[in-house]
Amino acid sequence: MAQLKNSGVKSCEELLTAFRKSETKPYGAEKIVFGGTNGKDVYNITAPFEDEGEPVIAGRVEHRDSEDSEIRFFVNRGGEWVMRDGSPVFSLQDPFHTRIAGELIVGGVQTYPHPTMEGRLGWRTVFYRGSGLTRLEPFFQGPDFMKDLRLVQLRDGSIGVFTRPQGEKGGRGKIGFTRVHALDDLTTDVVSQAPLLNGQFLDDEWGGCNEIHLLSSGLLGVLGHIARFDEAGNRHYYPMVFVFDPETETFTDMQIIAERANFLQGPSKRPDLEDVVFSGGLVRRPGGIAELYAGVSDAEAHKITIRDPFAGFDT
Repeated sequence: MAQLKNSGVKSCEELLTAFRKSETKPYGAEKIVFGGTNGKDVYNITAPFEDEGEPVIAGRVEHRDSEDSEIRFFVNRGGEWVMRDGSPVFSLQDPFHTRIAGELIVGGVQTYPHPTMEGRLGWRTVFYRGSGLTRLEPFFQGPDFMKDLRLVQLRDGSIGVFTRPQGEKGGRGKIGFTRVHALDDLTTDVVSQAPLLNGQFLDDEWGGCNEIHLLSSGLLGVLGHIARFDEAGNRHYYPMVFVFDPETETFTDMQIIAERANFLQGPSKRPDLEDVVFSGGLVRRPGGIAELYAGVSDAEAHKITIRDPFAGFDT
């Protein structure tokens, strides 16, 4: 099994240079077509997951000129993904999913009026649980001003918690980790007090986790994003991965696995969001490849095929 090699913090530019020099490039870019949305965009999707025997994609649905978002659930009908009858609709952004002790866990980002800044929004991550999409019930909300809060069931049955505080503790956003024995042990204090994984981000850059894969070795394959502003204030988001050992809390270097130019051309929500790829999910396939599902430019949802970034870390 490959070793967890870590050579210290690297900037977006350094990681992007290494990616562009790599021998294996993403291929097979596709736009995922969604129907029945009444002109609204669907982006920042999850990878397909199974619910009641059928693949489902959760997506962020909103008008191009609005941040008023809903999470809706889509199924494939003849090559087009359409809203699934009877599925819930959540007034949230940026969906994600996992399974813990057999239960489906679905979450997203809830916005609310900023407590001190008029006209601005605050945000928090909220979670639902249930045996299936039609039986989801809310069970936990993370601390205020924390996105990219993710859960994963570990090999011993406990639950790994990846956090992303901002401000005094995390700057523009750094990843933290802790673990709890059960979902009922989650509290905002537990999440807020999770130690940071030091040495991942420069102080003027940021990132977070999007989806966690439990590997057969017990290690965790983390799909996330790393981001920066340029001098003109434009945002640049890149999908990245690293491998994390929950026992020793050591981790590999991050690797950028794609950039906006690897996907098909398309519109952006705003000019400053043209170079944005927001990781949605990774489907590992036989033969050492994987499909990366992502939101691009805050306007569309695409997928590409890449080399499986976690191959070599299974037992």
